Amino acid sequence: MPPQLREHDMKIGNQAFPLDDIDCEIVMEGADMCASVLTLNHGQRVPWHSHSTITDIMVCLEGMVVVEVQHPPSTHVLRPGERCTVPPMTARCVHGRDDEMCRFLIIQSVGEYDNFAVG
Repeated sequence: MPPQLREHDMKIGNQAFPLDDIDCEIVMEGADMCASVLTLNHGQRVPWHSHSTITDIMVCLEGMVVVEVQHPPSTHVLRPGERCTVPPMTARCVHGRDDEMCRFLIIQSVGEYDNFAVG
């Protein structure tokens, strides 16, 4: 990942902007993959975004993680130990059920990292 763009930053064009106070612990990082633990506190969410080449694999660790996908429209509600995969070029939004706190492992691979906000 480029140093100016952290795992949980969004990017519109060439400009990156951080997501407000989302706790992100990078567990493993390589040239074409990253594994992180994200904690979303009450009311926090990862807004709608997509990646051009990488796949997101999310594994719920605590609370209930909601992964919304635009095309085809679907909602995945993950309990601890459950996972879902979102392929490249698919817009997604992640939050806790009822906007409650949740924690999840996200594995992102294989490809060059990017993160594009979706309106």
